[in-house]
Amino acid sequence: MLETLKYLIGSTGVSGFGSKSTAEEVTETCPDLRSITAIITGATSGIGAETARVLAKRGARLVLPARNLKAAEEAKARIVSEFPESEIIVMALDLSSLTSVRNFVSELESLNLPVNILINNAGKFAHEHAISEDGIEMTFATNYLGHFLLTKLLLNTMMKTAKQTGVPGRIVNVSSSIHGWFSGDMIRYIGQISRSKSQYDATRAYALSKLANVLHTKELAQRLKV
Repeated sequence: MLETLKYLIGSTGVSGFGSKSTAEEVTETCPDLRSITAIITGATSGIGAETARVLAKRGARLVLPARNLKAAEEAKARIVSEFPESEIIVMALDLSSLTSVRNFVSELESLNLPVNILINNAGKFAHEHAISEDGIEMTFATNYLGHFLLTKLLLNTMMKTAKQTGVPGRIVNVSSSIHGWFSGDMIRYIGQISRSKSQYDATRAYALSKLANVLHTKELAQRLKV
């Protein structure tokens, strides 16, 4: 409860930034990112769109994967209208589909692009129960499982990029304080709601997916510690 309150009032953390910090403020110390390539999921609106705009302002090459390509092209057009020299690549990606994730990574690899930053931002709150093509509850499939596979498949490219450039890579998983609302057996619950909608609660399912994001981040931090 205390941590949630501190977040809401904008208290700064160890990074020196808080919930009221803007993307402009966070990137003030790195104004020239022309050597950086960043992948941002969910960049067509909200936090993702503003992150993409400011990274483009700083000169980063952007890859915008999206299920809705029209919305992604519109997001690209908005950024280019403000920063005409921006390099932005729009690519198809449906995070709820593991096949789509693999296809995206395969296409990206064919472009021989470096990958410095991966921002796993896209999120879904499914009010109605739904199952992905892989047989997984849709919120969990989109918010966690798709991002998990995307990260796993891009790790080698990111590590190679870091080695070649001498610039450490960054993986950012966007979660939510709602992750603390989930209690119980995670594996059992995801199994229940993937088999039947009788146990489905939209908020609990979302909290589960966000808790999985947090646990994924902690494990990545441990495994990739230099």
